Amino acid sequence: MSTAESEQSYDPTILALLDRSAVLAARPRQIEELVGGLTNRNFKVSTPKGVFVARVSATTGDLLAIDRDNEYRNTMAAASAGVGAPVVDYLPGEGLLVVGYIDGRTYHDEDMANLDNLRRVAESCRQLHAGPRFVNDFSMFDTQPRYLDIVRTHGLRLPDRYLEFLPKVERIRDALAVRDEGTVPCNNDLLAENFIDDGEKIWVIDYEYAGNNDPCFELGNIWSEATLPVEHLGELVTAYYGWESRNKIARARLLGLMSKYGWTLWASIQAGTSKMDFDFWSWGMEKYERAVVEFDGPEFERLLEDVQRTD
Repeated sequence: MSTAESEQSYDPTILALLDRSAVLAARPRQIEELVGGLTNRNFKVSTPKGVFVARVSATTGDLLAIDRDNEYRNTMAAASAGVGAPVVDYLPGEGLLVVGYIDGRTYHDEDMANLDNLRRVAESCRQLHAGPRFVNDFSMFDTQPRYLDIVRTHGLRLPDRYLEFLPKVERIRDALAVRDEGTVPCNNDLLAENFIDDGEKIWVIDYEYAGNNDPCFELGNIWSEATLPVEHLGELVTAYYGWESRNKIARARLLGLMSKYGWTLWASIQAGTSKMDFDFWSWGMEKYERAVVEFDGPEFERLLEDVQRTD
């Protein structure tokens, strides 16, 4: 199939956008849409200038208000840290970010269940967290109330009992503050598919929600997104810090709980506003149901105590 024929199946507006980037406009050109991406579309674009990934996002009408300029700058910082793909081009205001293509295997949840992989993931997180600071901060304790306001203002669907847990959220916040050790540059949205293993190291991609945050949010979010057993979280936290710490494991568990609780509202907003053919509500409710089990569970009080310990 010729290059011209291969492009006929794509939206002309997408092709026109790609043509506005010098590295993507070169011919001959091959375009392949990549799977994944719930707030953007990703294309592998091969030209004589190289192989790239074009991230195309909406520029208007987004209640989530993702700051694409921050995403660009944070992606640059992650690349500088040596764990993110190199940034090749960016068209501000047009919804196009171009990064280098990483030739490797995209992880899935079953890959995260492998403890050897999980320890290498911890190493990549340490490398990211030791890199340049990001241009903005991120805290689920700030993001979740903002999402809740959007849900209420726009009359979107709210899960049963959701508001009932707000007092426990405040208790978590207060307990975490006792031994707050500051923030590091975090991705904050590390589902398995945002890790790519090239055989030598694991790269971290997709910085839409990146910001300086508690490193234990990153670890708890990884654990939560991959629905790993709690023993795996202990292995991840120990691999990251280099020693076993009840305080850090509890911190990651509580922030993993906040991850589930907060991203539930992200799903509610998407379910009520997105035009994508994806069941956002079921995706979010799976997280919420796991969060409810933890809020109601017998270990909640112990975790609040452990996170204030010195060990």
